[in-house]
Amino acid sequence: MKLTYEPVIGLEIHAELQTNSKMFCACSADYSNAPEPNTFICPVCTGLPGALPVLNKKAIEQATLVGLSLNCSINEFNTFARKNYFYPDLPKGYQISQYELPIASKGYLDVLDDTENPLRVVVRRVHIEEDTAKLAHEKNYALVDFNRAGVPLLEIVSEPDMRTVEAALSYATKIRAILRYLGVNSGDMEKGVLRFEANISVRPSGSSELRKRTEIKNLNSFRALTRASAYEIDRQIKVYESDGEVVQETLGWDEARGVTVSQRGKEDAHDYRYFPEPDLPPLQLDRTWIDSIKDQLPELPDAKTQRFIKQYELKRQEAILLTSEKSLADYFEGVVFKSNSPAKTIHSWIAGEFMRYMNDSGVALEDIKLSAEQFAQLIDMVTDKTISSNSAKVVLNEMLKSGGDPQEIVKAKNLAQVSDTGFIQEAIEKILSDNPKEVEQFLAGKETIVQWLMGQVARATKGKADPNVAKELLVKALEARRK
Repeated sequence: MKLTYEPVIGLEIHAELQTNSKMFCACSADYSNAPEPNTFICPVCTGLPGALPVLNKKAIEQATLVGLSLNCSINEFNTFARKNYFYPDLPKGYQISQYELPIASKGYLDVLDDTENPLRVVVRRVHIEEDTAKLAHEKNYALVDFNRAGVPLLEIVSEPDMRTVEAALSYATKIRAILRYLGVNSGDMEKGVLRFEANISVRPSGSSELRKRTEIKNLNSFRALTRASAYEIDRQIKVYESDGEVVQETLGWDEARGVTVSQRGKEDAHDYRYFPEPDLPPLQLDRTWIDSIKDQLPELPDAKTQRFIKQYELKRQEAILLTSEKSLADYFEGVVFKSNSPAKTIHSWIAGEFMRYMNDSGVALEDIKLSAEQFAQLIDMVTDKTISSNSAKVVLNEMLKSGGDPQEIVKAKNLAQVSDTGFIQEAIEKILSDNPKEVEQFLAGKETIVQWLMGQVARATKGKADPNVAKELLVKALEARRK
């Protein structure tokens, strides 16, 4: 019997915190808007001798907020350490980080695995550190931009609790959503403000052993995370199946070739020669202060999902879609509060035509020209049968592209729905006369032909015929032709 393997996956997530200044100095942390390289710098973030770090209070608050949102214990006494390694993007030759006593630890996050079953992923630690500079390579030169050096960075480290790539993706997606709900990170992975590192090993299915692992560094998209993890799992299985040994090492991901590539041997903690940061005293957090930060916690995705299910009678997957982004959840509720239509109807419009436009156009929700109140007016016009669903799609498309009042667009395009039975009946009689073959098919028992004939009615009336009235008249006209 062939031996089967299961993956063992843990994630380290690096998230830049959205503060005005850097972690240990007053330089601007908005490096993406720097006028040119090496302008947002000072003796502290460039590691000049004698320069002393000073803690960023806002970063401490945001880190505490993240720890609380991940059900962690906040350590009232925590310390900073020097993580020593030498690389051109690290100006001091070490990184100020946290090691033995992080700001938060022993948390958890509940996600869904690949079979939609609940999975609890333990969060080992949440600690604060500083980001590195950025390297660019041109021919034989390495160019260093220190504008990013020293930007507050939060590292969220999970236990190796995930057994599938889908579970890892679910966990990573949820972490990103929480960070955006908290307003501490934009989640813009293309800009590198959120990066994943996957620690992967494989073992015989059912085993509890932890074999040698590899670490895939700097994955800056969900696509990269899933593709790199899947490739590395498959690679390690093949190594064991050929009686080889997996080497503990740090890997990079080559997106173009779709393969992991060796970068260096995987370091253990002792390789970094951690020791206490002598220029920063231990950080002592008052319990009252921690409680005040806890009071700032917003309604997080899980809680909002449960409320949407109960309050708006949505299915679980419908609620999960709407709460995946705080801005989308807020927009949905904005439409609900302005509309007289059922919440489920509003969900259908948002999950359908609205989301399709956003996905196809690439326009962010914040840049959408359609206000929640205007969208509510449009949906209500369908509910009260002022216009048909097809006409509403035409109006919605124009509003999304150019804005405007739905009632004025309906009037200008003459899209108001018609319930005049005489007008509809005249159209139906002409259609049936022009399509005797289809009439015969209906009379012979092919009742599904009604949908095709309804399509002809919609076309003939330019979508203005009330579909319920039209269908009733159509069926009556067909039955009247029976001999």
